[in-house]
Amino acid sequence: MCGIVGYIGYQNATTIILNGLKKLEYRGYDSAGLAVIQNGKIELRRDAGKLSNLSSMVDGNPIAGNIGIGHTRWATHGEPTSRNAHPHMGMTGDVVVVHNGIVENYLELRNELTSEGVNFNSDTDTETIVHLIERFMMSGCDFSDAVRQTLRMLKGAHGVVVMSRLCPERLIAARIGNAGGVVLGIGKDEMYIASDLPAILEHTRNIVFLESHQMAEVTREDISIQTLDGKPVQLKIETVSWDPISAEKGKYRHFMHKEIHEQVRSLTDTLAGRVDFDDCELRLPQLNLTKDLAQKINKIHITACGTAAYAGMVGKTLIEKIARIPTEVTIASEFRYQEPIVNKGDVLLAISQSGETADTLAAMEEGRKRGAILWSIVNVLGSQVMRISDGYLSMQTGPEIGVASTKAFTAPLVDLYMIAALLAKFRGQADKNEIDKWISDLRLIPDLAGRCLDRENEVRSIALEMESVTNALYLGRGINMPIAYEGALKLKEISYIHAEAYPAGEMKHGPIALIDNDMPVIALVPRDPWYDKMISQIEQVKARGGKVIALATEGDEEIQKLSDYVLWVPKTPWLLGPVINIIPLQLLAYHIAVYRGLDVDQPRNLAKSVTVE
Repeated sequence: MCGIVGYIGYQNATTIILNGLKKLEYRGYDSAGLAVIQNGKIELRRDAGKLSNLSSMVDGNPIAGNIGIGHTRWATHGEPTSRNAHPHMGMTGDVVVVHNGIVENYLELRNELTSEGVNFNSDTDTETIVHLIERFMMSGCDFSDAVRQTLRMLKGAHGVVVMSRLCPERLIAARIGNAGGVVLGIGKDEMYIASDLPAILEHTRNIVFLESHQMAEVTREDISIQTLDGKPVQLKIETVSWDPISAEKGKYRHFMHKEIHEQVRSLTDTLAGRVDFDDCELRLPQLNLTKDLAQKINKIHITACGTAAYAGMVGKTLIEKIARIPTEVTIASEFRYQEPIVNKGDVLLAISQSGETADTLAAMEEGRKRGAILWSIVNVLGSQVMRISDGYLSMQTGPEIGVASTKAFTAPLVDLYMIAALLAKFRGQADKNEIDKWISDLRLIPDLAGRCLDRENEVRSIALEMESVTNALYLGRGINMPIAYEGALKLKEISYIHAEAYPAGEMKHGPIALIDNDMPVIALVPRDPWYDKMISQIEQVKARGGKVIALATEGDEEIQKLSDYVLWVPKTPWLLGPVINIIPLQLLAYHIAVYRGLDVDQPRNLAKSVTVE
């Protein structure tokens, strides 16, 4: 996701900000900028493209000061141009802001501000933030209160840093929800702000992590933190080890836990640069999908292994429902041995986290021999899977260290959804209103994921109840059947508990014989088209003395009565439900493994990349 760096102290902020942003380049971005207070005035430098473009601009037109903020941006609202790059400044020139996240209600806020005479200089959602702050300041609020009032108006998950030339002795940073982290670094007569630790670790090891709905006022000498309601928060300073691995984990005990929480950021990045929410357009240029090609596709073959194969199963439902193209999913290790019926002009879509999975590469080779167009969804740029593809989408997740995949599962689900919607548009399978709705729904995903993470303590308590079980049964239907498979896989991988997953309708065709009080049944029962059928499955389990852990939509009183425990998820458009529904199951497996004292990041017998058959 977008990178943020801020500095206040006695050194040249420009140098520190540019160096810090360089440390965050691994996340990917399409523009960069910085703002520094120089001689009482906010000076901006912004440019599209790589950070080197910004550095050259600063070399040619230098700025210097002791307080400043900088940003690398993935575009979500507005094209990746210098005009839309952060930081964004208000009409008065008094306030400037950098921002990670999506302002879900920005159209409403923008229309309100425009009606009051505000002129917008970009196409971004972020610019609404700086204009709101200025509006509150002009009405008599001081800088801190204006920021606080503005943040309380925003919907969605956000990381924000604000600077004002009227208050050159402080920066204000805030975090709302799980739009990535906000970390504060403590130096001697200087302070640092960043969206992630690597940006500031060369300067300090004394770190404060902002929690959701907290706002920090940062001066050269001090940091004070309050909630957005104005309640003081005690400063908790943590010392980060020099060990680079420990440093990368930050406040998390395991990489897997960090990567589960990074899904809000990775999902935002997955949308960034690809979804234009203003015009409801999708831009997937690396896929090389044209209208002419879309209309010629007769069939899509999805191939993958393990977690990626389960993502492909969700993709089958999405592509067939949205684009109405027949789609098959085949485990890659079986594909070439089946003498697959692949015709010239069919699409073979491979999904691979590493991009080096031997079986997936072999399946792609087989597809190529039979005349298929090769597409891929892959996390490692330059990997073999990407290189041999005719078109690809890169997962915008960043490195995934934990062996059990988490964020590299949810990102492809969104990628598959976008592919399906674009195919539907090019093939004329839906009217504009329906397509616009599918695209607009994507803006909800990062915040919905964050709301799942906010319920982690509830999941942890259920995990404690499951610590000593030896078997578990996962049930799902329709688009959530693969999520049951993936949930069971996560439990097997890291807790070593025997777990099976079935289409719920198959329970009475065998698995029902296993049900007793010692074998919990994890039933996926969100409010989707299969809801009533899943209720029936739960009642059958309860009738046989089984213990039910239901994954259900918030506020579902009937499920609460029927179940022993509930993993709550927010109401989500059902086609995007799998992206959200897997998160509590990831957390459940993680905390069970932790309670069992196991090595979560390096489970026995498993490797991150399977490069042999």
